[in-house]
Amino acid sequence: MRILLTNDDGIYSPGIHQLAETLAEMGDVYVVAPDRERSATGHGITVYKPILIERMDSLIQSAKAAWAVYGTPADCVKLAVAALLPEPPDLVVSGINRGANLGWDVLYSGTVSAAMEGVIMGVASVAVSLTSHRRDLDYSFAARFTRAVCRQIEKDGPDRETIININVPDVPRPDIKGMRITRLGKRRYQNIFQERRDPRGQTYYWLGGEVVEENQETDSDVVAVGAGFISVTPIHFDLTDYGLIDKYRHTYRDYIDHFQQTDD
Repeated sequence: MRILLTNDDGIYSPGIHQLAETLAEMGDVYVVAPDRERSATGHGITVYKPILIERMDSLIQSAKAAWAVYGTPADCVKLAVAALLPEPPDLVVSGINRGANLGWDVLYSGTVSAAMEGVIMGVASVAVSLTSHRRDLDYSFAARFTRAVCRQIEKDGPDRETIININVPDVPRPDIKGMRITRLGKRRYQNIFQERRDPRGQTYYWLGGEVVEENQETDSDVVAVGAGFISVTPIHFDLTDYGLIDKYRHTYRDYIDHFQQTDD
């Protein structure tokens, strides 16, 4: 099995090193990750400038090969699949992220976007996060749980249209109550922009703000993690609201008829 590892915390992040060591037991691991932290870059890609790379095999010795990419997480997956790996991967795994990727966070997350790029390129993909921003995190259990999920994917056969988004609570292993299959919860931020001035007097703003979690469905990832469970959420990149298609066809029928008559 060929596994492509990436992340948005950068190639020096301990999370991806732990994941590489743990998943190497399953097959050939290739690491293609940003040269530095690229958190909250979403699904951005580099178009108007070259993407530099650097071979980093000695940094992650459990991998067959490793590259640092001067680009976004999505760049890493695109470049790995299309140019760097000797053959396409069987699985893309993005993480282990430092901090949660719950609910609407997935729209901002470079971690989840990297996995989504894998799906777009036809490769089964997993994103995994440890729900804390502490610097002294122990990633070992999250890595082992991810390995178990990857083995299940290998057993069942890949789903190339859906990513699996995993969030592991940052609590001691005995305190994890189990796992739940969840939906995305509601999670937004109370945006606070601090106005500052640089030494030359130019105004700039620094974004801050606290997480706001309210009106959660009981089966959401936010609720599961808050209760001490690992959340496993299947995510599809098709954002169509199918429930509104028939309603909108009725609501806009006059416009539809008008344009059809005009074309005739």
